[in-house]
Amino acid sequence: MSAKVTSSDKIENLFPETPVRKIITPIERLMKVETTGGIVLIVMTIAALLWANLSPSSYEHFWHMPFAMTIGNWVGTGDLHWLINDALMTIFFFNIGLEVKGEMTYGELHDPKAASLPIIAAAGGMLFPALIYLTLCPHGENGAANGWGIPTATDIAFVVGCMAILGKKVPHALRVMILTLAIADDIGAILVIAIGYPSGDGINFAALGAGFALLVLINVLFRIGVRNLLLHGVIGVAVWAFFVKSGVHPTIAGVLLGLSVPAKAVVANGKMAHFASSVGGVLSGEAKDRNEQYEVFTMLKRGASESISMQERLYKPLVPWVNFAIMPLFALANAGVEIKLQGFELPVMSAVALALIFGKPIGIFLFSLLSVKIGLSKKPSYSWKVLWGGGMLAGIGFTMALFVASLAFDVGGRQDSAKLGILLGSFCAAILGTIYMSIVSKAHKGTNGEE
Repeated sequence: MSAKVTSSDKIENLFPETPVRKIITPIERLMKVETTGGIVLIVMTIAALLWANLSPSSYEHFWHMPFAMTIGNWVGTGDLHWLINDALMTIFFFNIGLEVKGEMTYGELHDPKAASLPIIAAAGGMLFPALIYLTLCPHGENGAANGWGIPTATDIAFVVGCMAILGKKVPHALRVMILTLAIADDIGAILVIAIGYPSGDGINFAALGAGFALLVLINVLFRIGVRNLLLHGVIGVAVWAFFVKSGVHPTIAGVLLGLSVPAKAVVANGKMAHFASSVGGVLSGEAKDRNEQYEVFTMLKRGASESISMQERLYKPLVPWVNFAIMPLFALANAGVEIKLQGFELPVMSAVALALIFGKPIGIFLFSLLSVKIGLSKKPSYSWKVLWGGGMLAGIGFTMALFVASLAFDVGGRQDSAKLGILLGSFCAAILGTIYMSIVSKAHKGTNGEE
C-alpha cells in the first residue's frame, strides 16, 4: 500500500533538494517531535544540578556575570540570569499567551464556562498547598510559617516540558487547561509576593500605568487594522521595559502582549481559493505579460499572508525557538540548586515537598469539581482521572518557588531546607505525574474517553 501523500510533501517537491536542505530537513522534522524538546529540557536540568553541586562557585559566577547596555543617556545593567528569566522568558510567556488566545478564539476556551475552569482551579491549586504547609509548619515554629507562599506557584516551563515528553498522551484540552491555569497561577504568585513578602521598593504605579497604556494602544491599533509587526514589536519592547521598571515581573507583559494579538484572519480562506482559481491562466504560465504575472503573484503573497491569522503567523515559528533555546537555557540557569545539609530543618523541607506533591492536585481537583457541580464551569471533555494527573504535574513549582523561598527566609539552613523541599517535591511531582498520566491516558483511550 502506498503511503499517503500530504500537501506539504507536494509543496516540498517544488523546491530543489540542495545539499544544505538534505542536512536541515531531518533536523527540522526532529524538532517538530514534541518529546525531543522535553528530553533536551531534562538533559539541561540534570546538567545544571551536576554543575551546581560539583562546582557551585563557577555556576554562580557564570550566571551572575554582569553586563551593561547603553542607549543615549540611558544605561541598563543586569546579569545573564536576569537576561534569561526576565527577557528571554518573556518571549516564552508571549508564546503561551498566543496559544491561549487561539484557544479563546476558536478552541477549548471559546466557551466562557470552559475558560472559567482553569482560573478557579488555579485558586484551589494555590490555597491547598498553603494550607498544607501551614498545618505542618504552624506559626509557633520560630517563623517557619513565613514560607507558606513557597509551594503555591506552578513552574509553567517545566510543566510544558513534561507534557512535551508525554506527547499525545496529554489530551489537547488538558494541555490548554494547564497552560491557562499556570498563567493564572503566575499572576496569583505576584499577588502573593506583593501581599505576603513586600519589598521596601514596592510597585512603581506610574511605570505600570504607562505599560498598560501602551497595551491599550496596541489593541486599538490592531482594531483599526494596523498590523505592522515592526511597529508592534517596538511598542511591545516598550511595554516590557515599563513592566521591568514597575517592579511587576515582566513575563506578565509577555502574556498580555500574546493575548492582544488577533487570532482571526483578515481574508477568509474561501475568498483566497476563489481568487486563485480565477487567475488560473496566469498561475499556469499561460499569460505572456510578465507585469500581470508579477501583480497576481504579489496579490497572492499578500492574500496568503492575510489568510493566516497574526496569532498563527507568530506562534508557530516561535515554538522551536522556545523548545530548543529558551527553555533549555532557562533550565540550565535555574535548576542548579546546590544541595546543602548544614542547619537542615526537616519540617520545612517536608512541608514544602508535601504541599507541592499533594496540595496542588487536591486543590485543583476539588475546586474544579465544585465549580462544575455548582454550574460555574463546564465539565471538561477529558475524565476526572486525567484532570488529577494534570494537577499532579502542576505540583512542579521550581523557579517561582525558589524565588519566594529567597524572600521568605534569610540565607542559611532554613532557606536551604526550603530549596531542597522544592527540588524534592517538584521532582516527585514530575515523575509521579508523568507515570500516572501514561497509565491513565492508555486506560482513558481504551474506554473511548468514558470514565
